[in-house]
Amino acid sequence: MNLQFFPSKRLAWYMAKMFVTRCLAVLAALVVILQTLDMLGESAKILAFPGNGEAEVLRYLSLRLPQLIQTFTPFAVLLGTLITLATLNQNSEVVSMKAAGISAHQIIAPLILASLVIAGLSFAFNERIVTRATETLSGWQNVEYGKVPRDSGIRPNIWVRFGEDLVLAREVHSAGAATELRNLTVYDRRGETLKSVISARRAVRVGDGWRLEEGSTFDVDNGQTTRFTTLPWGRGLEPAQFTLAKVDSDEEDFTSLRGAIAELKSAGRDTAELESGLWHKISGPLSVVLMPLLAAVAAFGLARSGQVFVRAVIGMALGFAYFVADNFSMAMGSYGAYPPLAAAWAPFLLFLLIGETVLIRTEE
Repeated sequence: MNLQFFPSKRLAWYMAKMFVTRCLAVLAALVVILQTLDMLGESAKILAFPGNGEAEVLRYLSLRLPQLIQTFTPFAVLLGTLITLATLNQNSEVVSMKAAGISAHQIIAPLILASLVIAGLSFAFNERIVTRATETLSGWQNVEYGKVPRDSGIRPNIWVRFGEDLVLAREVHSAGAATELRNLTVYDRRGETLKSVISARRAVRVGDGWRLEEGSTFDVDNGQTTRFTTLPWGRGLEPAQFTLAKVDSDEEDFTSLRGAIAELKSAGRDTAELESGLWHKISGPLSVVLMPLLAAVAAFGLARSGQVFVRAVIGMALGFAYFVADNFSMAMGSYGAYPPLAAAWAPFLLFLLIGETVLIRTEE
């Protein structure tokens, strides 16, 4: 038996080219269909805002298109693999390769190598384009496709939990040691019971705490209000809890998200959901490498036996089962039921073993 990873460079190039062209064709078809359906639902909302027209519809199209490409690339690779391998099997090309001493792993090796390239391109595409498009589109949708106000650097209406207390800062200015909170309200709770409400016009960072200025304290038990000029408060409450209160893993690239997680951790914030999203930025694009392995069952078995369609359905079922397991695992990671690393990588490793087991037991 030929033990080389690629027994024939010409054969490897032939299969890789066939695989890539079919994946691109399927991806283009999926994106066109889904973009059309999406536009039917969103165009009315876009045009409902006074002054919006064709330019805004085209803008939405340009922002939504990268998201669809990123989301459905693994599906396109799965279907492209099934079409490629089923065609090779139907034309008895797989039989010819096996008769020449090429193993099942060597047959799908060019597809796996090509899918690694696709995974790398998908990761770079997500980092450079999709995250920015998602952030822009999210901000536009928040104002119902109206005019997005220019970013002034002021973060409005930030809620933070500090121990048992709830803190509302209606305006957060600057960052780090220069963070300034304005129109602050502190709901002092003990044992889930509200004891007092502290209001202050301004709060500035002093040492490892804060100084409240020009405010009042309302005591719930006796109903009395006490005014103050300055009041020390919030020792141990980090500014990052206000400046990083809203972090979306879909809107951040890998480097900036990792930095945000480090700052939130130092501030004592729960970062399990963000860490799951961080690791999924790698495992998500890398999932396309699994598709040739899961769909490889469609390549083998005699075409004249009439089981090519059944094998293709089995390959498709394995691929879609992975997507279901991946979404479920990420949901559990967001709720804190799974550790972040397991939430992002467990489905990938599980279906890698499943694909290898099916391939070895049926063909090797």
